[in-house]
This record gives sequence, structure tokens and C-alpha cells, in this order.
Amino acid sequence: MTDPRPTILILAPVSPRVREGCAAFADVVAIDGPDQLDRPEARDARAIATNWHWRIDDALLDRLPKLAMISSFGVGYDTIDLAALKAREITLSNTPDAAMDETADLALGLLLMTVRRLGVAERYLRDGRWAEAQFPLSATTLRDRTFGILGMGRIGQAIARRLAGFGRPILYHQRRRNPDLAFDYVDSAQALAERVDTLISVLPGGDSTYHMVDAALLAALGPRGVLINVGRGNAVDEAALLAALDAKQIAAAGLDVFEHEPHPLAGLVGRDDVVLLPHVGTATQFTRDAMSDMVVDNLRHWFATGEALTPVT
Repeated sequence: MTDPRPTILILAPVSPRVREGCAAFADVVAIDGPDQLDRPEARDARAIATNWHWRIDDALLDRLPKLAMISSFGVGYDTIDLAALKAREITLSNTPDAAMDETADLALGLLLMTVRRLGVAERYLRDGRWAEAQFPLSATTLRDRTFGILGMGRIGQAIARRLAGFGRPILYHQRRRNPDLAFDYVDSAQALAERVDTLISVLPGGDSTYHMVDAALLAALGPRGVLINVGRGNAVDEAALLAALDAKQIAAAGLDVFEHEPHPLAGLVGRDDVVLLPHVGTATQFTRDAMSDMVVDNLRHWFATGEALTPVT
């Protein structure tokens, strides 16, 4: 902490803004893969700037003996072994607030596209079919729906605030009730699906949420059911989702994330009852710049004070 010019290891890809920001107060070493971790300048790193694409576990940490801080770009950190960090007293920070509003906006846009079939309507016009006949009436609307939010953290709450404008009931499930929220809490994901017809997943990744949205949960939504996923892709069993759509157990789905990105399950592509987006929840220049700045600010503050601005551990 007393080194006036510490070394920060950049695990690519990160934006040039992160590299330039870190270079203002530290020596920056950028690497493209684990095979470069044994470079002497990399082993000197006191801190890492990274994103969720890198798996950070005991094997990686053993190769970085001086590491004490990790600043991660994004909200999720399911590829980072928290127990391994705690055992080594390594600080982890992320960028939750910078991503919150953009992702919540995207969730509402995806919901509207899915329920009102806006993408299908646009293709109808572009294909020149409007001149032949009016676009068919949509069978689904937001006017009579009950919303359920699966994962009521910062982003989930931001989505709920936006949904409140529709004047419809909002329920939620997460591991524990939040006493500061006025929305109705439901004590399991399955029970939530049984009480709502519109489910928005903001679940993080990890073993505890893997395929939480499964065949039974989808069936509980019912034939009017709509699923929106802006959390982690592997929280949804995509094969079960496809089967539910084929059987008309639910009405539609809107997905911004997938289990095996950038490859959504092939059967989902081309369906008019599914809206697919290429993981663009935070994909605006404004928000990506803010997230990059938060990565740098966390590192700068940690080197100055020993504490992160937005710590996870």
C-alpha cells in the first residue's frame, strides 16, 4: 500500500478507458490469457482489473502471490471464487450502480417488445405487408398482468420502480425478505410463478441459481405467462423454455442473456413468440464509460485507503 507506483494487472478484454485510467496512478500490465500469468511483471501485481469472462479461482490466485485487490467490470461475479478471495483476504469490487438504470430500462423495453410483439410488428411493416392487411391484434397486454421479479437487488428494485407506473401488482422473491420494500414477498421461486403471469428474472449466476427457471416453474406461469431474463443466462433452462413455448404452456419470452453466449439455443431463434437480444443490457456508451470509471475509481480508492468504493468482499 505504500508503493507510490503499484502494478495493476489488466485481464483483457477491458475498455481502453480502464487501461488509461489505471495508467494515471499505476504501472499497467495487460495480458490476453492465463498462459501469460507467469510473466515477472504480472506476478508483481497488487491488483487486477477484469470482467466476468475470466475464471478467478485458487489456480489463478496461486500464480499471483502479491494480489490483494480485484476490481471487476459489471455486476455479476459468479466466475470469481469468493471463498478463495476471503481465504487470502483479497478485496473484490464490482460496478453495480453504474449498470443499474440502463439494465432496468432494457428490461422494460424487452417486456414491451415481448408482450406487444413490437419486433414482429416492425418486421411486418418492413416486409411490406401493412399495405395488404392491418397487423393482427396482440393477444397479450400489460393492462391485466401481475408482475413477479426473481432477484430483488439493486437492478430488480429499479425494474420494480419502473413497473409501478403500470399500476399492476408486483411481487418478488429472493433469499430473504427486504423489510424496506412495499412489494409482496413470496418465499420461493415456484410459489412466485404460481402467483404471477409475468416473471422477470434478474438472478445472478452460480450453482444456487442454475436452471432455477425450469419446466415446473414455467408451467406454473400458465398459458398467458411471459418470461423476461436480464440476469444470468444459465438461470433459465433454455431447453425447458423451448418445450414450454412449443406446448403453449406459456405465451412468450424475451431474453437478453443466454446460457452459452453468443449462441442462444437454436430452436429459440426465428420464433415470433420470442424476443432475443445480444446481451445489450448495459450497452450504451454512457453506461459503459461509467462502469469503466468505477473500475478505476475502486482501484484508486483502494490504493489510497485500503478500502473499495463498492466492495463485494
